[in-house]
Amino acid sequence: MRTSSLNGTWREPILAQFSLDIASVARLTVVADPDELLTEQGIVDGIRQRGFEIVPFEDHVAFRYAYERRFREVWDNGNDTNLVVVLRAARSEVSSLPFDLLQHAERDRRLLSFSLAELFPSLAPHVLSELDRGELDAVSAAQQLFKPEPMGENATRDFLMRNVFRLDPVQIQSDTDLLRALLQRHYSGKIVPKSLDERLIHLLRSTGRWEDWPLEQILPSRASFLEFLQERWPFFLQDRLVSPDGGLREKPEPYDLQFTGPKHLAFDHDDVRVYVDNLFTDGLLTPTNRLSRSLVEGTWMAVGVAGSQSADDTSRFRRLMELLHSNGPSPSSDHHEWAQVAARWAEIVALRWCLPGDVASEDKDRFNSAHKLIEQSFYAWMDTHYASLHSLSYLPRPVMVHQIPKYMAHRFSSKGVAAKLALVVVDGLAMDQWAVVRQEMPRRKWITEEFAAFAWVPTLTSVSRQSIFAGDPPFFFGQSLDTTRKEEQHWFRFWEDQGLRRGDAVYACQGTLEDDDNFTARICGKLDEPRCRIAGIVVGTIDQMLHGIVTGTDGMHAGVRHWAKRGSLWRLLDALVDRGFEVVVTADHGNVESVGMGKPNVGATADERGERVHVFSNALLRSNVSANYPGSVEWPNIGLPDDYLALIAPPLRAFIGEGKRTVAHGGICIEEVIVPFITVARSP
Repeated sequence: MRTSSLNGTWREPILAQFSLDIASVARLTVVADPDELLTEQGIVDGIRQRGFEIVPFEDHVAFRYAYERRFREVWDNGNDTNLVVVLRAARSEVSSLPFDLLQHAERDRRLLSFSLAELFPSLAPHVLSELDRGELDAVSAAQQLFKPEPMGENATRDFLMRNVFRLDPVQIQSDTDLLRALLQRHYSGKIVPKSLDERLIHLLRSTGRWEDWPLEQILPSRASFLEFLQERWPFFLQDRLVSPDGGLREKPEPYDLQFTGPKHLAFDHDDVRVYVDNLFTDGLLTPTNRLSRSLVEGTWMAVGVAGSQSADDTSRFRRLMELLHSNGPSPSSDHHEWAQVAARWAEIVALRWCLPGDVASEDKDRFNSAHKLIEQSFYAWMDTHYASLHSLSYLPRPVMVHQIPKYMAHRFSSKGVAAKLALVVVDGLAMDQWAVVRQEMPRRKWITEEFAAFAWVPTLTSVSRQSIFAGDPPFFFGQSLDTTRKEEQHWFRFWEDQGLRRGDAVYACQGTLEDDDNFTARICGKLDEPRCRIAGIVVGTIDQMLHGIVTGTDGMHAGVRHWAKRGSLWRLLDALVDRGFEVVVTADHGNVESVGMGKPNVGATADERGERVHVFSNALLRSNVSANYPGSVEWPNIGLPDDYLALIAPPLRAFIGEGKRTVAHGGICIEEVIVPFITVARSP
């Protein structure tokens, strides 16, 4: 896993401007940050650890509201707090800032600017700007090692391909080399800029060797590459299962290939096999049922051939537990790595609750021990890093759910007037429940790319879902944190701020007990309105199911599986894709099974009483309740109004009767906080 030091070489010139000594005398700092360097997690964490708080200047009204409420009032009361105002523009454009802030910063000589061109003078800044900021450690290390002369754009791309992404076209001399490079590219989870993919395709095509490979599809798209592998896997098995007389021991039925290219791939090459095994284990490839398992029993190929469902599930469950143990999170893991951990843990949880009832006691014990450990590790990470997440960039993908509309707005502007985008929020859908839903996904004419995002804490619908449709942290809609009735208003306001007219965006929320297909029909009526270009949709079935569940995670998964088999979600996605929409599917929060630790007698002193969280407006009242429930967390007001004080139950515990079990949300367990972020588009 990647590690990052807060004192990495490229960070030093920036962090040097935010020392503890400076924090003691500087109330306000203004930074011109055109390359969004102050959205990198190590930088944000480092600045916060030195006593400064970062606030981006993106909207005059929103900024002025935050500034007056969170800083001016504090200063006027004689208290100290250190504000860093970040303008995502060049220093020449700082005049757009409010005059009083600019005057204050200039007076104290706290008007700063940082850029990629200054930090990496040998490399083309335009190309560097396309990178995920988390890759700058590798860029810095390579620059120090090789000390390159000044480079143009293509030379910079080649340098980054070799030294950051380990993609060197010179080393790709055979089909096996290309397959290995593609596996490495997609399994790493790294976000490779589009221009680097295009450059690599150009260099590979120029050799004339891989004209039949569908590189334009399988290099940039992980989902397309996995489908490419999936449909060729049976051909590989067929080649390996030839009887001594030259005939096939078992001949699968012929089928058409969706992707062009060679039918036969070297899955058994030493450099390829390790990836293939993990792809099947992680559920990214599906074992084929086109051949009998008996033909491969006892060989490495058995991982990719379906056999007995219960035996396959048990075997895969154990392999996943081994992968989690050997490649688990560390204290230095970043949010990307925790998203990958959450995806693997979701597969484990989904498997755990479909194993037979007589599952071995050692498997149960191993799962329970791993669950406690991962929640403890995640809590420690959240305690240190969560406060920085909302300051990270929403590109190339959103980090937190409130950034999803901004991501969509960027997609909308880049695609032009013909763009049509839809957001589907499946209320309460945890990552492990998405793993269950995906298993029931039929083959469709659309393709999905799966990622993850962080919900707002406390992980309540009125907090986190409302932040999605507002496109803002909860602080900005504090007056409506007890309801979701303002979501439609938030959604329309966000898109009007992007230059759309009222009527260009629509919103639909599934009513309580509203039939799924009736809801889809109602949505289609809105989608067919002539001006509809943006759709915001809330699917409420999972959350309604969640609040009625009494049998724990296994019962919840059974209900989710039944819902997925009925196909209403797939019909909704079909309706959107058929109408030309690109779709984002996400959730506002997940849920987790918890055991009661006692129910606080808070009466009217708590503004909100959930099973995993209680909310107070008075800090003393919250502390009094917390003292009676050891391990409960007085959650800091990160992105929340000052009078919205959350008391969160310990991991896997709930504020209900002692020993009772529930499936609930509101807290900071990994299943509650990290939610699916899935893009859906028409197949090429």
